[in-house]
Parts: sequence; C-alpha cells; structure tokens
Amino acid sequence: MGNEQTARPAPAAATPHRPAAHEPSLAATAHRWLLDRIGDLWALLTDRPISLYAASTLRIGYGLLYLVFLLREFPHRDEIWGPGSPWTPALAQQLFDQTGWNSFLILSDSRAYFELCYVTALLTSALFMLGWRTRATSFLFAVVVASFHARSIFMTDGGDNLILLMALYLVLTACGRRWSLDARRERLRRARADDAPEPVRRPYVRQLLDARVTLTTVVHNCGILVIAAQVCFLYGSAGLYKIQGPTWGGGTALHYALNLELFQPWPALSHLVDDYPMVIAIAGYVTVLLQVAFPFVLFGKLKYPVLTVLLGMHLGIAVLLGLPLFSGAMIIADAVFLPDRFYAFLPHLWRRAARRTGMWRPAPGRAAECGSVPPQGRPGVPDAEQRVAPARSDTAPTTRLAPDRS
Repeated sequence: MGNEQTARPAPAAATPHRPAAHEPSLAATAHRWLLDRIGDLWALLTDRPISLYAASTLRIGYGLLYLVFLLREFPHRDEIWGPGSPWTPALAQQLFDQTGWNSFLILSDSRAYFELCYVTALLTSALFMLGWRTRATSFLFAVVVASFHARSIFMTDGGDNLILLMALYLVLTACGRRWSLDARRERLRRARADDAPEPVRRPYVRQLLDARVTLTTVVHNCGILVIAAQVCFLYGSAGLYKIQGPTWGGGTALHYALNLELFQPWPALSHLVDDYPMVIAIAGYVTVLLQVAFPFVLFGKLKYPVLTVLLGMHLGIAVLLGLPLFSGAMIIADAVFLPDRFYAFLPHLWRRAARRTGMWRPAPGRAAECGSVPPQGRPGVPDAEQRVAPARSDTAPTTRLAPDRS
C-alpha cells in the first residue's frame, strides 16, 4: 500500500507540467511574430525610400495638370478668382471665418496684385513640375493650390479637391529625386566630386547627417503611404456609396448621367453611347465592383488589369461627362501603386520599340546602362555600396534616402 501511494502521485504530478511547458512556447511564438512584424514595418519606414519614381510621377502630373488648368481658365480668371468675381472677397472672408481656410488672393483688391499672384501661380506650377528646388517649390505649390481652391470653392469642379490633398501630401515626399532638375544637378555634382577626396567629418556631425537621412526617409515613406491610403479610401467609399442607391444596382445610373445637360460636352456622343443600354449596365456594375475591390487587389499582379480598367473608366468620364480635371487627378493618383521597377522598365521598352522602328540607335558604351535604376543612397558613400541590381530582378536599392539639398 505504501508503495502504491508513492507511485500514484507520479503521473498526477507529471500531468500539470504538460500545458505549463506548452504555454510558454505559444507565448514566445506570438511574441516573436509580433516583434518580426514590428521590425518589418520599421524597416519599411527607415531602410530605404519607397516609390521614388511614383512620387516624381505625381509631382510632374499634378504640376502639369494645375498649370494647364490655370492656362485654360486664364481668360476667365477675373470672374473666378479676381476682384470681378461674383464671389467677392467679403463673402470669401465670411466663409473663411466658418471653415478656418485662408487665401492670399484676398489680401488686396488691386488688379495688379491679382495679376501678380496669377503669374506667380503659373510660375510655381511650372517649376514644381520641372523639379527645381523641389523642397521649396512643393511648399509654394501647396500654398498656391490651397489659396486658389479656397478663394472660390463654389466656382470649380470636384477635381481640385483631390489636387489640393495631393499637393499637401507631396510636401512630405522627396518627389524631386527622379526626373527633375534637382536630380540632374545632383548627378553633375557627383560627377565633379568623383575624384575629390571625401571630407573628414567629426563623429557628431556624421551622426547628425545620419539622423537627417533617417528622418527624411521616414517622412517620405509616410507621405507615400498616406497618399496610397487616401486613394484606397476614395475608391472604397465611392463604391460603397454607389451600392446603397437603386440606380447603380439597377444598372441605370450611367444612363441618367449621360442625359444630364450639365455633363454633356458632346450631346451627340452621349446619345450614341446611351443607345446601348446593356453596355451601360455592364459598365456600371464593373465600376462598382472595381471600386469596392480596389483596396484588396493592391498586393498582387491583379492590380495591373484593375488599374488599366480604371484608366479607361476615367478617360470615359473625361470625354463623356466633361470632367477632365477630375479624371486627370484620379489617373495621376493611381500611379502611386506602380512599383519603381515598372517605371525603370519604361525607358527600356521605349528604346526597344524605337529600335525596331529605326527611330533610335544605341550610342557606343551605353548598352550596359539600360534597365538600371539610379542609386538611391546618400551622397559620398563608396561605389560598392551604390551598385544597383538590374530592373528585371529588384530595382529597389537598400540604401536610405539622402538629405535633399534643394
């Protein structure tokens, strides 16, 4: 009996230790997984700048779009924003007191002052598009867009709302690092400094420069992610709003839109399209489906056909409904979802097409440069660290964003 009493507690004592030994392993696995995800997010924000070509595309697109918009409205500038506008500066000031907005256009009623502001807006849009001193011109471009938008908010269409948001977001990004005058100036500076010895800096100066690089990279990446989130929210909310009404569910929404006189730049073309009700219904259903599903297809190859269909949709809106500013703003915003390797492949594709047609022949010694992305690291690092991979494999370098000298 004594032996039995001492033998029985053994399995009972061993049983509670099994879950006790298993629980720490689950907790450790969950903790390790959480730390890995946090590390991946931190690396995404700090290791290297993302979508530099996409940011430059947005800079060129919105700068050109707003420049064309101001030139198109040049004959009507006084009626829209000037002293002769029916929306007087006094009415604008009353609205500013309620909304908190402001505009430098109402600082004076002088005609000369307004013309100076308009010329400044044209010049700022052109310089921002070209990427000259982008850090400064991006801020000035945002001020110009906000001022013109707030001055006569009821006189323009809905496209300038998105342009205003993107102008504010682009201030955070390093949108002058590619396809800009700043990038050209930086390449020339590096070419002149190739033979010069690297200056010796004190440790604290080097640490300050590294901190500046990290801060610039983080701000740029956050700006790109905010732009992408804004576009996803816009498409998703628009799709969810459409499915609440009976017209989109019944496939008749586009029919009513095509028969509105306010949105008929070419009535004959609108009536011609309206003669095919089945095509209109299918286009309406596809529009709602793509807008609702857009945020969920961005992490795979399915986004390329979706972006292509959305491109056709916005072109149709521009032509059939007479909203080119809105369509252009949406088309440019969609470019943020295209990776850098896509933009790096475009010149190679253009050269190959031109070579087949006989329009272009490669210069001697230039063949090795095709299909590569310029270095994205800080200036002054050794050549071995600035070597990049071909565009067909992975065009995103591993260095971080250098401080903007513009």
